[in-house]
Amino acid sequence: MFRIGQKCPNPSVLTTIGLFELHKYFGQNWSIILSHPADFTPVCTTELSSLARLQSEFEKRETKVICLSVDSLEDHNLWKQDIEHYAECKVNYPLIADADGSVSEELGMLDPSQRDKGALQAVRAVYFISPDKKIRAVIAYPMSTGRNFDEIIRVLDSLQLHWKRGDIVTPSDWLPGQKVLVKPNEIVPDDAISPDLPSKKAYINFINC
Repeated sequence: MFRIGQKCPNPSVLTTIGLFELHKYFGQNWSIILSHPADFTPVCTTELSSLARLQSEFEKRETKVICLSVDSLEDHNLWKQDIEHYAECKVNYPLIADADGSVSEELGMLDPSQRDKGALQAVRAVYFISPDKKIRAVIAYPMSTGRNFDEIIRVLDSLQLHWKRGDIVTPSDWLPGQKVLVKPNEIVPDDAISPDLPSKKAYINFINC
């Protein structure tokens, strides 16, 4: 899989909304690529249904979403009907058809354990991509565990906030509206809240943002 800070490749992709280059679809937005193991599987159906229900949340954040698996366009279009039925809403994001696995391989999303067995299957992963087309976060899950989309949105919020305010970082379990932390080696504002630590080192400094 790709590492944080690497440039996202720009393959031409065949999708449920047409053929285009990945970067052209992203434009100047934040973007998320979600790969899934296979169409017509239970965990993946619940995941893409959750994603469909949350499309307005990604739109608020001016974030493009696209999904990928080693399946045909015909399968994607048929499975999309199942997703919409289960989600009780339309699927407006595209699904990349990648029957030969070439796009998954270029993006570093092929499952090596399955490839060793002679099978093609994408991992269950998420890439968060900034407007400069660099990968800013990567989350990977096992086949048995469905993704938590509240966490995906939380990570996106944190990344976007740090993109705007490079002097701050977010603490564990942070949610929008809560206090953030001053990034190490940055000037600490006078109104920062700093706990009195046994080490006497003032490296934890909370501020409003």
